[in-house]
Amino acid sequence: MKTYLKKSAVVVLAAIALVSFVNCKTVDNANNKQKGAAIGAVGGAILGAIIGNNVGHGNSELGAAIGAAIGGGAGVVIGNKMDKQAQAIEQEVPGAQVERVDQGIVVTFEDGSGVYFATNKYNINSESQETLNKLVGVFQDHPDTNLLVVGHTDSQGDANYNMTLSKNRANAVTGFLRQNGISSSRLTTHWFGEEQPIADNGTAEGRAKNRRVNIVIVPNDEMIKEAKQEAGN
Repeated sequence: MKTYLKKSAVVVLAAIALVSFVNCKTVDNANNKQKGAAIGAVGGAILGAIIGNNVGHGNSELGAAIGAAIGGGAGVVIGNKMDKQAQAIEQEVPGAQVERVDQGIVVTFEDGSGVYFATNKYNINSESQETLNKLVGVFQDHPDTNLLVVGHTDSQGDANYNMTLSKNRANAVTGFLRQNGISSSRLTTHWFGEEQPIADNGTAEGRAKNRRVNIVIVPNDEMIKEAKQEAGN
C-alpha cells in the first residue's frame, strides 16, 4: 500500500525548484501574472508531478503544454490569461479548490465539495451536474485552453477495484463536459485509483480528501503562439 509520504524524487526536486523561484526577491510580493516570467522557467515540473507521469499520451498538445517552460514576456501574458480563468472558476464554483501552478490551473473537488459520487458509484448526481454546468460556462468563455480530468480514490477496498472506480468517475466527468459543449479535442482523461493520496488514508478526514477529481487546465498551442507573438518572442 502506498502512502502519501512516498513521493518520487521528481516531485521533491520540482517543489524545491518552485520554492526557490517563488522566494526570490525578484518575485516577492508579485501577483500570479508577474510571477509568470520567473515561475515559467521551472516549466511544467510541478504540474506534471501533481497529475502524474506520462499523461497526455493521447493528446500530444496537452502533454507539450504541461512540459513547456514558457518564461519571459510570453509567460506573463499566459499568466494573466490563466489568472482570469482561475478567478472566474473561484467566483462560479465556491466549493472548488483552485490553484495556479506553473502555466496551468488545478481545480480539485474533494468528497462533498461540488463534484462527488455516492459510495461505489460513478454516475454524476444532480448537485454535481450543477457544478459542472458552471464550469462548462467558464471553459466555453476560455476556449484557448485544454483540460485534463483525473480521478482518484482512497485506499479502502481492493486496489484494482479502486483503479476501475477512479477511471469510471473520471470518464463520467469527461463525458459530461463533452456532452455539454466542450470539444473532445480539448479533453484528456486519466486516473490513478488509490496510488496518489494527498492525505492520510488512516483517518476519515484524510480519506475524504483522497476521494477527489482534479481538472487540470493548461494553455493550448494557440494561446502559447499568441502569447509569444504578443510578447515579441
